[in-house]
Amino acid sequence: MIQRVTVPSLFPPPVYSHASVVKAGTDLAFLAGSVPLDAEGKLVGEGDPVRQAEQVLVNLGEQLRAVGSDMAHVVSTDVYVVAGEPAVLSAVWDVVEASGLSSGPHSSTLIGVTCLGYTGQLVEITATAVVPDQA
Repeated sequence: MIQRVTVPSLFPPPVYSHASVVKAGTDLAFLAGSVPLDAEGKLVGEGDPVRQAEQVLVNLGEQLRAVGSDMAHVVSTDVYVVAGEPAVLSAVWDVVEASGLSSGPHSSTLIGVTCLGYTGQLVEITATAVVPDQA
């Protein structure tokens, strides 16, 4: 259902694929950015990008279940981190990698940004996933 491609002529990515191909006719879910808020809308992990990444992934899992998918069917993500140094980006990526998202490996872009939509928010992940047939 999902063909993950690592292009031999490009630098080998450490834990993601260069591209994911899904055959036409498959349902896809385009998920809004998952953010580090709890069910009451309170920020989780204030000042802690690793804790926020963990909450973002919990919330992403909920989004995926709501559309009939899961982490294994994610084909692409954009991971946004408020950070000015690679070490913070790497720490967040370690959480993403441990989540099962990279088991495909899926296609992903890790992006350092100056701010995100909620006060105190340090991490956000958008995702595209295949919704497998329920037959």
